[in-house]
Amino acid sequence: MSEQPTSKSQLSKWRRYAINALVIIVVVTGFRLWQQRDMVSGVAPVLKGVTLTQQLYELPAHPDKPTLVHFWATWCGVCRAEQGNIAAIAHDYPNTITVAMNSGLTNEVTQYMKEQGIAFPTVNDPDGSISEAWGVHAVPASFIIAPDGQIQFVEVGYTTELGLRLRLWWAGI
Repeated sequence: MSEQPTSKSQLSKWRRYAINALVIIVVVTGFRLWQQRDMVSGVAPVLKGVTLTQQLYELPAHPDKPTLVHFWATWCGVCRAEQGNIAAIAHDYPNTITVAMNSGLTNEVTQYMKEQGIAFPTVNDPDGSISEAWGVHAVPASFIIAPDGQIQFVEVGYTTELGLRLRLWWAGI
């Protein structure tokens, strides 16, 4: 008889764990959906600009390989934590472009990148107009564009290098 109450309390304990886990999953999923609420899908919008190295950039309508379009900001701590992942991807995938959202004047963004020791192709978006066209409200935000010009994946928040590489690979098959 003494085993039965223990079994019931263990069952109750596991039930609480399951309910707590379910609540966390629902909250995280809801938050991610809210963050992505206005982000574009389907055909990638126009992305034109001048990079920090004064090169004209235009996102091809049909890129030859999957393309990473990554939005970040100098004031974003999560972006800072992720910038090594983006630099590694940009080194291996020349079809990578980043957009510095609401981060100041071009010379300020350039100085920030020098101080941080990062060098990836970046278009400055001081007024947020590019970000607005893509529906980006929170950074970091990453879009993987497939060779057919369709947005294949959208991520908001920290994303691992492996996760980005797998998405780029998947978009290319």
